[in-house]
Amino acid sequence: MLTVGDKLPPFELSACVSLEKGKEFEQITHKSFEGRWLVLFAWPKDFTFVCPTEIAAFGKLNEEFADRDAQILGFSGDSEFVHHAWRKDHPDLTDLPFPMLADSKHELMRDLGIEGADGFAQRAVFIIDPNGEIQFTMVTAGSVGRNPKEVLRVLDALQTDELCPCNWTKGEDTLDPVALLSGE
Repeated sequence: MLTVGDKLPPFELSACVSLEKGKEFEQITHKSFEGRWLVLFAWPKDFTFVCPTEIAAFGKLNEEFADRDAQILGFSGDSEFVHHAWRKDHPDLTDLPFPMLADSKHELMRDLGIEGADGFAQRAVFIIDPNGEIQFTMVTAGSVGRNPKEVLRVLDALQTDELCPCNWTKGEDTLDPVALLSGE
């Protein structure tokens, strides 16, 4: 699995971006949001149980991520047409504000190193800085949903360019190593 310090691999994928007729799909590449932070997360497959809870939770925080110049991108190995059908079918996904990428050939999940032995994407999330470098990774068991608020907290910490203690949240003091060493 790629980790902190690795570069986001190049990709070009179809995505379901809307339910509006004629505007349902777009091509999204690793350069589509160049110069911005990316929050890239994968879920195993559409029409499941844990996945929509996470996708909807990321969607509810979309504006907060956007306020931090971060673009959310979600993906699975399902096609853009399956994503579209799921969005139409699931009330929590109808107004999803970010692209659902279709990694039908499993190229992105393989390049990221998150294709499971079962052929499905692991439940992974990556925060990528504006230079395309991975700054955070997390994978949970397939039965355990992620906490998008924690991903937002980590993004806040990364954007400080400071030392942030355990459980630090935006607005709190960061660590000053000089003051700590001098006993202040």
